[in-house]
Amino acid sequence: MDLETQLLSPAYLRNPHPLNAALRSADPVQRAVASGGLSVWVVTRYEDVRALLADSRLGKGVTQLREAVLLNAGDDERISQFTDSLTEHMLNSDPPDHTRLRRLVGKAFTAGRIEQLRPRITEIVDNLLDRLSPGQEVDLVPVFALPMPTTVICELLGVPSVDRSSFSHWSNVLVSTAEVGELAEAGGAMVAYLAQLIADKRANPCDDLLTKLVQATDNGDQLSETELVATAFLLLSAGHETTVNLIAAGTLTLLQNPDQLARLRSDLTLLPGAIEELIRYDGPGGMVLRHTLEPVEVGGVTIPAQQVVLLSLSSAGRDSTRFSDADRLDIGRPIGGSVGFGHGIHHCIGAPLARLEGEIAFRALLTRFPDLRLAVPPEELNWRDSVFIRGPESLPVVL
Repeated sequence: MDLETQLLSPAYLRNPHPLNAALRSADPVQRAVASGGLSVWVVTRYEDVRALLADSRLGKGVTQLREAVLLNAGDDERISQFTDSLTEHMLNSDPPDHTRLRRLVGKAFTAGRIEQLRPRITEIVDNLLDRLSPGQEVDLVPVFALPMPTTVICELLGVPSVDRSSFSHWSNVLVSTAEVGELAEAGGAMVAYLAQLIADKRANPCDDLLTKLVQATDNGDQLSETELVATAFLLLSAGHETTVNLIAAGTLTLLQNPDQLARLRSDLTLLPGAIEELIRYDGPGGMVLRHTLEPVEVGGVTIPAQQVVLLSLSSAGRDSTRFSDADRLDIGRPIGGSVGFGHGIHHCIGAPLARLEGEIAFRALLTRFPDLRLAVPPEELNWRDSVFIRGPESLPVVL
């Protein structure tokens, strides 16, 4: 199986599920070669993915990850472009650093604060949809799926509206497979912008999340300047990337499953469970990155120390040993067990925000536009050029 070619192919990015199914069946812990000649291990079965997400023998620390990358691919320069100023956040750290960072960020990013955003998110959604008319043909990504969560997370953190288009561009580049020079340029611009924004918040405190992060303390402990920049980057990027793709891919999935779409329209109380099912079935998370701190046995295979490991969330969600009839969308499926937002200590801290945004967005979209349909055949859609983030680049629809 030429796994390198298939993992990087447009066909796989458009629909990874056939290859994932083949891997789960025949080679659930498979060695592959990624871009730049980087040797990686790909893990696809639900039981293995979930276990490794919570296994302390697999690390996230960016310094050790760089060492693993250099050991396994000397010509892959991409990881070096993510400077410390963008990588020293809790997603790229191990305990005890992770514990400390998550505790400090958690003080400002509470579930109660997220729920307080419901009226404002509803207002943002309504304002965007007010600009659209039934029967109109639009690309749903730039007119709705992208600006809604971007506006929410930028307002939450206190990013001025005039800067949001630049931020979105830098973020999109940094999660793509862009060339090294483009990555470096976007990373440098993002670091400089966030450092200045943090300085402004320190000098002129406001009632926003970034000010609270600047002020957050725990027994005298605070986030360092580098940690503040990296954490702001993490929250800004993850805070909109996840929801953009949840809305775009979720809408596409519903339109391709008209029986489930009709079921949801007839009973919107199913929305919370439907969102969980959309995340399981074809959610915004593709793969997550880890590296082995010591030899790890999984699925009858021993992965040596200092290896780069890709855990496939999208494959785990379609594993029939965990989810009955896993390739069928069922918005009434019992909630629970999905690893779409991760598992263990690195479970997505922004998951409650993404769920709230998804609930409000789908409710309004389906209520306002009962005749919503695709404007092009699904096979003509282009998908994000990333194995880590999953979603269509555009979604032409007739409202």
